[in-house]
Amino acid sequence: MNELLDLKEHRLPLQELWVVFDDSGIFDQTALAIEHVRFFYQNIWRSWDEEEEDEYDYFVRCVEPRLRLHYDILEDRVPSGLVVDYRNLLSQCEESYRTFLNLRSSLSNCNSDSEQENISMVEGLKLYSEIEQLKQKLKLIENPLLRYVFGYQKNSNIQAKGIRPNGQKVVHVVSSTMMTGLLQSLLRDRLCQEPCNEETEIQFHSDPLSAINACYEGDTVIVCPGHYMVHGTFSIADSVELEGYGLPDDIVIEKRGKGDTFVDCTGVDIKISGIKFIQHDAVEGILIIHRGKTTLENCVLQCETTGVTVRTSAEFLMKNSDLYGAKGAGIEIYPGSKCTLNDNEIHHCKEGILIKDFLDEHYDIPKISMVNNVIHNNEGYGVVLVKPTIFSDLQENVQDETEEDRALKIPTSEEAGTAESVDLEELIQCATGKMELYARSSLSEQVEGNCEIVNELVAASTQKGQMKKKRLSELGITQADDNLMSQEMFVSIVGNQFKWNGKGSFGTFLF
Repeated sequence: MNELLDLKEHRLPLQELWVVFDDSGIFDQTALAIEHVRFFYQNIWRSWDEEEEDEYDYFVRCVEPRLRLHYDILEDRVPSGLVVDYRNLLSQCEESYRTFLNLRSSLSNCNSDSEQENISMVEGLKLYSEIEQLKQKLKLIENPLLRYVFGYQKNSNIQAKGIRPNGQKVVHVVSSTMMTGLLQSLLRDRLCQEPCNEETEIQFHSDPLSAINACYEGDTVIVCPGHYMVHGTFSIADSVELEGYGLPDDIVIEKRGKGDTFVDCTGVDIKISGIKFIQHDAVEGILIIHRGKTTLENCVLQCETTGVTVRTSAEFLMKNSDLYGAKGAGIEIYPGSKCTLNDNEIHHCKEGILIKDFLDEHYDIPKISMVNNVIHNNEGYGVVLVKPTIFSDLQENVQDETEEDRALKIPTSEEAGTAESVDLEELIQCATGKMELYARSSLSEQVEGNCEIVNELVAASTQKGQMKKKRLSELGITQADDNLMSQEMFVSIVGNQFKWNGKGSFGTFLF
């Protein structure tokens, strides 16, 4: 060691200095300081930081967001794909910056106004522009708020594989251990139910994630009873069926890792049935439908953050399922989406169902059907409509009311108490135009919840139509087509029960 230090003239980078062992405690603070320096240069410092000048303090501008990102990555709070992207971008930026420094150094040593120097100047400008773009992408991921927007855009662009080159469809069987009895039951109940002329290929997997990743268009994944731990996202971009062989409580898929979404759906027609999904300490929701149609039947969703998110232009059908535990909304419905909920339980969430603002002129009204659902024990409302404050002001200032608008009104619970003989079916059909009611009943608290939701949302839909008519009138189009304004928000909303929700069956959130 002494010979090495003599050779280095007792000068070496602090990052190369390691305290191996000392039980006296004299060098503890020195060792800690060296570890801080090493950590800083390995995880925080970037070689281009000195050249960046702005009004922000270096700690606020660089140290704080990078430090937060570092620990978010350690705690699995960042999607794994985004971590890979960030590290690749960082390597590209460092390589480009080294090339730029070498080019700048060569130009500073060159005194002649030669053609080669002019070419190098152009290359330097291109490199500088490239570096700036890479730095902006890095800052985007380092920002904790913008990071997830970037991640969502990436995950929503998953490419479908399409049909296999040989045109065949495969059945994927998932089981941690395959016993002869289980295999015989599978052959009898699922694999050889009907005699067919064509042979079916069967592939066996030990975990459901590898089975999903191996799927092509039209494949089926059968998950046998067991408790499966998965790391990563179920990215389903093709029309596949994921079904459990048994009861949902016997087929449990539990998510490990906090950053990734549990299930991402972009396929045209995806079907999931008979499975229980469990999520812990998550950042993203348990199921996101970006586009296409996803059917969820006889499933259990034990959520952590948001439950199910139905994005614009996506379609979601949920039947006979149980959703609970979301710290946000159990189901988020975006404008322009289609959501059908039949015979489900949604409970013990922050809010039961949240309908995003659709009043902006660029948004389409969502199509929502709710039949025979039980929405109970949620901290806030059973159903929440998000709308701008300006809309609420517009409603208060409306003075000219047409006969059509009057017909859309539904009595409040106070008015209903003095008018029990009013025909409920007539009220709901009057509100929605095409409403179906399967049975008549007294105006109990639960049924009043259905009426309240219809009343408020139809009023919002009508107001959107009025605003559109006004815009067309301002553009000189005096004869607007009423059919364009009369998009029905609900196919049906009947038989839903609202029990023990903290703030009631329905509410609005103004922003």
